[in-house]
Amino acid sequence: MSTAATPAEVGVIGGGRMGAGIAQSFAAAGSRVVVVERDGSTAAAAMERITKGLRQAAERGTLAGPPDLGVPDRVTVVSSIAQLPHDTDLVVEAVFEDAALKAELLAAAEAVVHDGCVLASNTSSLSVTELAAALMRPGRFLGMHFFNPVPVSALVELVLAPDTTEATRAAAVRWTHALGKQDVVVRDSPGFASSRLGLALGLEAIRMVEEGVAAPDAIDTAMHLGYRHPMGPLRLTDVVGLDVRLAIAEHLHATLGDRFAPPRLLREKVARGELGRKSGQGFYRWQ
Repeated sequence: MSTAATPAEVGVIGGGRMGAGIAQSFAAAGSRVVVVERDGSTAAAAMERITKGLRQAAERGTLAGPPDLGVPDRVTVVSSIAQLPHDTDLVVEAVFEDAALKAELLAAAEAVVHDGCVLASNTSSLSVTELAAALMRPGRFLGMHFFNPVPVSALVELVLAPDTTEATRAAAVRWTHALGKQDVVVRDSPGFASSRLGLALGLEAIRMVEEGVAAPDAIDTAMHLGYRHPMGPLRLTDVVGLDVRLAIAEHLHATLGDRFAPPRLLREKVARGELGRKSGQGFYRWQ
């Protein structure tokens, strides 16, 4: 493991919105980052997301210098996990919530990097313990649950599996602080702390819309002004993605019971392709 403030070499598997945000954050903090994105067109999109994010950070004054002074040069996009450098200190898997795929990708990364490399999953709800079972050295694995948008979010939820070593936990905490973020450390359980509580609020808000209790903007305003939430639960659902929220709800419904049963309205919106901000329509219309 690197003793630097941030890992010298970071690998990020997946260059979507979350993966690009994770890559941007580590690159801005001084790490060299290799992003694995198999498809050529999505690889170009990933690099564009990172470059755009760095430019926006510079405009906000949160980047030390303009983004063209070396930071983008610290990011490389490759098409195969086999291209990750052997001396990578941290690999963060950030693909969509498919447990079998995540386990496969993490095992592939483990076979490439050195024995001291920390492996992490950005999963927001899947069992970290089950993902660790796919690894030869589960002690160096944990969940690093980043929040969207990653560069400006202040939190990383660190999820410990039973075999996660103290050295792995300490490295993850240190690196989280080096990114300028706060850690919360939780043990592995369905939905962890953040997704479990956030989803419960979001699902109840959807049921209220379904029952005609209030319009989405009224519910969100009540939580924003009355409880000082940065945004209401329905707008947040649009930002996260209704399909993502549905997948998490189905997982927690199966593991924790009927209180997490997905509302009919959520299923209908996903079936119609109303996925939130990424599709232009969810509970709100997005430009």
